[in-house]
Amino acid sequence: MTVLQITRIEAANLAELLRQFREVMDAADQTDPAVQRLTPDAYPDDREASQQFRELTSSDLLSRRKEDAQTVIESLGVPFEMPRTETESLEELTVTLSPEQFEAWLRSLAALRLVLASRLGVSAEDDHDEDDPRFGVYDWLGYRLEMLVQQA
Repeated sequence: MTVLQITRIEAANLAELLRQFREVMDAADQTDPAVQRLTPDAYPDDREASQQFRELTSSDLLSRRKEDAQTVIESLGVPFEMPRTETESLEELTVTLSPEQFEAWLRSLAALRLVLASRLGVSAEDDHDEDDPRFGVYDWLGYRLEMLVQQA
């Protein structure tokens, strides 16, 4: 079992991000750069083979990503509304994860980062503007992902 601490505001924001992520997975728009990043080319040198592979596997892969996102939401353990006060926002929650939930968290946070990277135009770490506030969520997901990896 893995135990992690997360504030109520972090949990509420993560749950909302995952709900939005599930909407992207539901749409499964293969022209969406975010979806393309989540279903990468298996054969970069063979466009036709890559397209066939994507057609055969993308639905299952996107379904698994949706299931992982739902697992993370459920593992947070409480219905999430945005906290109303600073005290509520900073309240620490303890989340205990089974090995399966832990893996779903890893996959979901990594997938969320890929979607955000796609939306923000990040293709390498040096594409990242630390002064741009839009990258705060991207950085936070990286921080949470690193914290999980360290616990593995």
